[in-house]
Amino acid sequence: MDLTHAVLSFAVLGALLTITPGLDTALVLRAAVTMGRGPAFATALGINAGALTWGAAAAVGVSALLTASQVAYTILRVAGAAYMIYLGAKMILAAIKHDKTDVVLDNAAHGATFWSTFGRGLLTNLLNPKVGAFYVAVLPQFIPSGESPLLVGLLLALVHDVEGILWFAAIILGAGALRGHLARRKVRAAVDGGTGAVLLGFGLKLGLSSR
Repeated sequence: MDLTHAVLSFAVLGALLTITPGLDTALVLRAAVTMGRGPAFATALGINAGALTWGAAAAVGVSALLTASQVAYTILRVAGAAYMIYLGAKMILAAIKHDKTDVVLDNAAHGATFWSTFGRGLLTNLLNPKVGAFYVAVLPQFIPSGESPLLVGLLLALVHDVEGILWFAAIILGAGALRGHLARRKVRAAVDGGTGAVLLGFGLKLGLSSR
């Protein structure tokens, strides 16, 4: 398998994984509905920065260390689970408030900054060791013999990142086109509650898993 074939094959796999509904998609959609395009794009950039960091870590062997070390993996897993449960509970509480008043919705949009939403996306991704485990398991399969594992690993992670930002952009622009409907109090509360439930589920699953 040459480099071109490897990149194209990984791009197909990455695209399928990107469009599969999951935590990242839920976070971006929630930001687009409750805070608008700017915070949503910042969230998406944070998620993609986290994914690229994991890809680079896998390329240099850091993710392999986490895979091999039970202690390191457990520490990161517990921290990630706690963060996701915290975010999930916070969003569910916000959904309850949203259902009672429109003021909270306005405050959520005005209180969002680039760094707060970027940081949320980044931390959610970095504190999920499953992302690192994915890269360390998959990337080596697409690195041709004789090529630099570091450079090719970074290239593949970047390809996955580009696919992710394109997918998130489609979600954000689509949410913007439906802004009138999605801006309704009950819809926004439902999105917050649904995203919170997804985060809680991921957090509990991650916290209770042994690997």
